[in-house]
Amino acid sequence: MKTPANPTLTKPSPRIPLAIKLAYTAFLAVLIPVYWAKYGPTNFLYFCDLALLITLAAVWLENALLASMAAVGIILPQMLWCADFVAHLAGLKLTGMTDYMFDAHRPLFLRGLSFFHGWLPFLLLFLVARLGYDRRAFPAWLLTAWTAMIISFCFLPAPGAKLANPLAPVNVNYVYGLSDTAAQSWMPGWLWFALLLVALPLVIMLPSHLFLSRFRRRA
Repeated sequence: MKTPANPTLTKPSPRIPLAIKLAYTAFLAVLIPVYWAKYGPTNFLYFCDLALLITLAAVWLENALLASMAAVGIILPQMLWCADFVAHLAGLKLTGMTDYMFDAHRPLFLRGLSFFHGWLPFLLLFLVARLGYDRRAFPAWLLTAWTAMIISFCFLPAPGAKLANPLAPVNVNYVYGLSDTAAQSWMPGWLWFALLLVALPLVIMLPSHLFLSRFRRRA
């Protein structure tokens, strides 16, 4: 007589389709070396690029914490990117954060890779819906973001810096102000940076955290 299979030993089915894992990996296999060559390694300190790398691990490990970290950190800013891009297409000026997408001096292929800003937030929403939201993502991403900001403020070029590579990033994560051509002059630089450290969790992360908390982490 055949012994029935023990359901507790049944291997769980993947929650993230293999096609998504392969497509995402193939995209990063192109983006990472291109960005490294064109922009340099410091470009990967941008929050959106950090989220790209964290998401790669999240899709393969099907890890709720990693997916939640990327989601709570960049969904709101990337949605703003989408709105700014659409506004630019309509001839309107919103924030200017997507002006570089319409810069004819930048290679078209390079600008095409940047379209990940438009689809990454929706992929992260899908991942969180599948894997559940891990509330530990808030402090985990905050620590990651603060570390990137401190490095950007202390060691990376300020706005308007003359660099050997004109595409190399300056003012990474807006630690000197909202412009890449000149630092803000409303207040002392250290005060702007301190306010940014406080505004990040309150203005960007907290609303995202409250929204994503409806996708409770699955057992």
